[in-house]
Amino acid sequence: MKLTTVTNVSVDGVMQGLGGSEEDTSGGFERGGWALPLFDDEAGAFLGQVFQRADAFLFGRRTYQIFAGYWRLIEDPDNPIASALNARPKYVASTTLTDPEWVGTTVLSRDVAAQIRELKATSEGELQVHGSGELIRWLLTHRLVDELVLLTYPVVVGQGTRLFPDTGPDIALDLVESRATSGGVTIQVYRPTGRPEYATATTDG
Repeated sequence: MKLTTVTNVSVDGVMQGLGGSEEDTSGGFERGGWALPLFDDEAGAFLGQVFQRADAFLFGRRTYQIFAGYWRLIEDPDNPIASALNARPKYVASTTLTDPEWVGTTVLSRDVAAQIRELKATSEGELQVHGSGELIRWLLTHRLVDELVLLTYPVVVGQGTRLFPDTGPDIALDLVESRATSGGVTIQVYRPTGRPEYATATTDG
């Protein structure tokens, strides 16, 4: 099973609180809802297609609870996001969540890396991670990500949790798809290819 991460970020890499002012105020974040004014029909159609192709979903605890609090209450079969999330298996990497409310949820609490590798090795299709920044960073450190999808919005938020930390693993990426919506949201699909190459600048003469 291919593991794909799907992340909405600002130009300065912020992924916190994109969906509303009260979605995630941790750390004193006060600029939630920055993505909504820029989320156009093309971005919505793309995300709908992405959710529909998923065979299962993997979340960190905080994102799982945000999604469960909203999407599990939407029973519209024509909504591509809600229908996928409610019908397909969901996995949560957490040592504190013991009684998930969302039907079809399995908690991964022990040797999470081994459990994810088993999922990837024994199942076909695509395992998607949406949001879940801490989990994505952990997955990248453990070389478990097969594909990264970034939707970058034309805004500098200026505060909040960023997708990539100040220090972390270095990763070479192959760009396999790139396009922009009419509203200015850029969509890039990358595949990790190991560590980058480094060169030393030289002067001629």
